[in-house]
Amino acid sequence: MSGRYVIHLPVVAADLARAKILAGTAVRSLAIVAPVDPGETTVSAEDDQGVRHRVFCDRRLDGGRRCVLRADHETPCTARLLR
Repeated sequence: MSGRYVIHLPVVAADLARAKILAGTAVRSLAIVAPVDPGETTVSAEDDQGVRHRVFCDRRLDGGRRCVLRADHETPCTARLLR
């Protein structure tokens, strides 16, 4: 069997805001050692896992890249984080 496989890694956070921060931190950390798809990163309540909240914007930009900012950002989309 070939294709993509998704790792589901349950982590507990006190609220939605903290869950999004933790998920974003995990994605950025894991991107150093493994291919990670930030745009597909979501969080959900433990007892309502069918309702998922995006962590990153993931809008498609010119050139095929995607926005890497948080899902609810108010600034223009960008394909790179400024350091």
